[in-house]
Amino acid sequence: MREHLASCAACARVETAERALTEVLEQRLPQHPAALGLKLRLAAQWPAAAPPRRSWRRLMAPALVAAAVVLATTPLLYQRFVVAPAQRDALVTEAVNDHVRVLLSERPMEAESGDIHQVKPWFAGRLDFAPAVAFGGDGEFPLRGGAVGYFLDRRAAVFLYSRRQHAISLFVVRAEGLPWPANRLETSSRGFRVIVWRAGELGYLLVSDVDAGELRTLAAKVMGESA
Repeated sequence: MREHLASCAACARVETAERALTEVLEQRLPQHPAALGLKLRLAAQWPAAAPPRRSWRRLMAPALVAAAVVLATTPLLYQRFVVAPAQRDALVTEAVNDHVRVLLSERPMEAESGDIHQVKPWFAGRLDFAPAVAFGGDGEFPLRGGAVGYFLDRRAAVFLYSRRQHAISLFVVRAEGLPWPANRLETSSRGFRVIVWRAGELGYLLVSDVDAGELRTLAAKVMGESA
């Protein structure tokens, strides 16, 4: 691999960008508390005083009832509180990673234009869907251009807006097969704010480090709502 990178300028640029991304993520990744499952396992291993002797029948009856309740409710609770949030977090994580790649790229836009009527037709033939984005930028959020990127397992249309000196990435992808939230999701990850929503067959992810209110205003403009 080292020999190939020494002779291939294109791969060397990709490797440099990936290394810079890794460094940025290491600096911004938050510290998380121990998971509940780990705490329970540690508590189970901690020495405890021997309980007073009791009739095993009287002891087992409430335990069996509790076990039945746990078995009946665990799949639903696991899906609601573990699986679904983890899937949504995967969308947010990928959006932030892709936004960082845009920031680190020497030429983030393949179609450099502030005219939405020039940017949208540029995607024809490059994607297997038509990105439905009507907002062409304005004085608050000028449009810088567009590019084709990858989001998880599929191609994405990337629109780059700006707010003062801040870059704002809008990713548009086919929604099918991805765990979109039921309602518009506003969250933050590693110092970036993210807004995620689905409209019909398309999914939208807006990422930047601008103020939450400003990103919400741009989201409203993209969705055709009044700010």
